This record gives sequence, C-alpha cells and structure tokens, in this order.
Amino acid sequence: MIDVPVGVGGPYLPLHVGEPVPESADMTPAMMVCRGQEALFTMRRDWSPVLARLRSRPPGELPLTGVTAAMVEDFAELRRDQPASGFRKNIRTLTILGYWLGVENALHERDVYDLARLDTHLAAKPVCQFLRARGLLVDDPRLHRDRDLVWIETALHALPQPVAEEVRAWSDVLRSQGPRESEPRSWEGIRRYLTNLEPALIAWTQAGMTTLREVTLDHLQEALDDLAGTARRQLAVALRSLFRALKQKKVVFRDPTRHLAVGDLTGIPRPVPSDQLAGLLDQAETPFARLTIALAAVHAVTGAEIRTALTTDLNLACGTLELRRGLLRHALYLEELTHRLFTDWLAYRHQRWPASTNPHLLVTQKTALDPDHPAVHRGTLGQVLPKGPTLDRLRQDRILDEAFATSDPLKLMRLFGITEQTAMRYVGTAHPERTAKLPR
Repeated sequence: MIDVPVGVGGPYLPLHVGEPVPESADMTPAMMVCRGQEALFTMRRDWSPVLARLRSRPPGELPLTGVTAAMVEDFAELRRDQPASGFRKNIRTLTILGYWLGVENALHERDVYDLARLDTHLAAKPVCQFLRARGLLVDDPRLHRDRDLVWIETALHALPQPVAEEVRAWSDVLRSQGPRESEPRSWEGIRRYLTNLEPALIAWTQAGMTTLREVTLDHLQEALDDLAGTARRQLAVALRSLFRALKQKKVVFRDPTRHLAVGDLTGIPRPVPSDQLAGLLDQAETPFARLTIALAAVHAVTGAEIRTALTTDLNLACGTLELRRGLLRHALYLEELTHRLFTDWLAYRHQRWPASTNPHLLVTQKTALDPDHPAVHRGTLGQVLPKGPTLDRLRQDRILDEAFATSDPLKLMRLFGITEQTAMRYVGTAHPERTAKLPR
C-alpha cells in the first residue's frame, strides 16, 4: 500500500525523523521525504536539478545528519595525503550524496558516477571505494567491465553479423579458448590488433564481402599498399594473427596470409648517442625517476616489467630482484648503484605514503593509496626521461653495448633473460662480420 497525504496540495510534506530539516522547500533532500519508503521505481536518477540547486552552496553549509557528518570526517582523514584539488572533489561528492540520500542505506554506484559526470569538480572512484569498504555501495556490474573489452564489443557490433562472429572466434583463440593451449593475450593487446584490422574489415564489408572466407591475397595486398613502415607491419602482423586463428578453428579453409611478407618487426638496434646518456641520473629529480632510469639503462628491464614489479620480488639482503615473465622468472643481480637507488626509493616511499598497501614496487601519488592497487601508468614512466631517449632505447643501448663487449649470445641470454633469437640479433648487429648476412 502507498500511503500519501490526502487533501494537501503542493509537494508532499516531510515526515518527522528527529533531524533538522532545511528551511527552504527547494533544498529538502530526498532522504527527508517519506523516510522509510522503499524505492518504487528503478529508473535512473537525474542529478541535474539537484546539482543546480546545490552548486552555489559550499559543502560546509549543507546540513548533515550526525552519522553523515562523521562519515565525511572519516573520509577526509583517509584522503589527507591527496593534492588539494582531488581532496576537495572527493569531499564535495560524498557530502552531496550524504546530504541528499543519506548514508543509513546503501548507495548505488551508478548514482555516484552519474553525479560526478555532471561536474568536473566532483570525483566518483575514490568515493565508491570508500563506500564499498564500509558495505554501503551497491555495485553496478556494467561499470566494472574491462574498458578494452567494451571497446572490442562496440567495434564488433558495427560489423555485419557473420564477419563479427568470425572476428569474435579469433579473439577467443587469443584468449586461450581455441583448440590449442596457449598463454592468453590481454584484452588490451587484442584491442591493439583490432584497431589495426578495423579499417580493412570495414572496407571489405562495405564492398559487399559477407565472410572472411572470401578474402584472398589480392585483398590483403590492396589493404597494405597504402601503408608503409610501422603501420604496414602492424597491419600485416594483425592479419596473420587473424587468419591463423581462424584456420585453427576451421572457420576458413586456407590461410591467405601464409606467404604474406611482413618485413622486419623490430629493426636493427641502434645505440643512444653518448651526449644523451651523459647526466641522465643527474637530471632526474626524484628517487622514482632515478630508479626507473637505472633499471632500463643498466639492467635493460622493459617498461612493462618496471611497472608490474612487486615489492615482494625485491630482496635487498641478497641483492636480487625477481622479474616475472609469464610462467618464467629472471633473477636480476643488483650492483652497488642500483642497490642504493632501491634503498633510497623504499625509504622515500615509506616516508611519503606510510599507509600504502599497494603491492607494486613503484607507486605514485595516484596509485599509492588506491584500494584497487593499480600499477603505475605507462605515461608516468615516460615522463621521467628528458626529451630524447625513451626507456626502450635505453634498454636496447644497454644490450647492444654488452654485445659489443662480448660476442657470446649465451652471456646476453643469462644476463638479460632474453631469447636466443633476440641475443643473436644483437650480436649480429654488433659484429656483422661474423654473420653470413651483412647489413645494407
């Protein structure tokens, strides 16, 4: 039964709940109106009128219940280490939510994101993490889907159904759901492949192609003729991956990319000029930057391995760092310089973020206190270097320098944990006279 006031015109009067009610009728929060009445409709809440009325009032002027005020204070205490701008965004968001909906009942995650989307001075993710830790958040599964997977499904939806199903079969193979067991690829890697394939797939379907079984070598050459350099290599590699997977699942009868020329995928490693290497550590201003440069330039560690290294993988007593490479492990032996840089970084991290529980070895202001424990973003690593060399160039220069000093590929494999093909490529570059094929 729905019990509403009878014979009273205008808006419904608020029920007495023992808390102060704002004087202005326009400012009456939803929690004060018919409190205790469960939601009648599950329609999406429109925060625009609410935010328009509250925009002119500072968060400190909103009357909050005792429970809500205490929760906002707890949240503020946890986020003290944040920059001032991020701190204000989070506090304002939780204050508006607590004022309008209250915190006695769980809040919907969709409401938090819908509110934050309307104003750049509001934030959603930290507030949701705080509410979830206290059991006051109703999660929305649609908000927790992998964004790369969402992009892939959107791209497949734009293709005709038969072609989309064939491309989906290819992604299943890359995710280790095919007839052969293999290490699953990430959705991020599949998205990069599909980004290169999408223009060719759209062009073929617009020309009347209804299935990828109709693709011939002429179609492939036509798609590659307009490209050059890295773009051509990336598309050729993606095409080979697509049709090899379809051949495994017996979706196509033959692989048209079998004789497709891909070209050199990596190119010849080239050294970094000495004037760019000189003073790199001196130019780094933070322990984070100095450690990142040392790992790439001294130990030839890739950017992905630097980002994903865990604190438990470091053993300062033994002077080792264990790098995870799929199912394999590579032990990195630290010399005096890198050992000292690791010590400086751990001391700085403990002093800067003593409450951080992020298991990753490298953290930033954004990731140190994030309950989701994300790894450092790729762009953050790139910003530690001055203009000129990249982390990949520093890594290649280190391996190439070792190859110049020794022509033994086994030493390169043991020292840097690289494959025999990679080791032979660096040895061939450093000592072309010892190979059967001289570079042009």
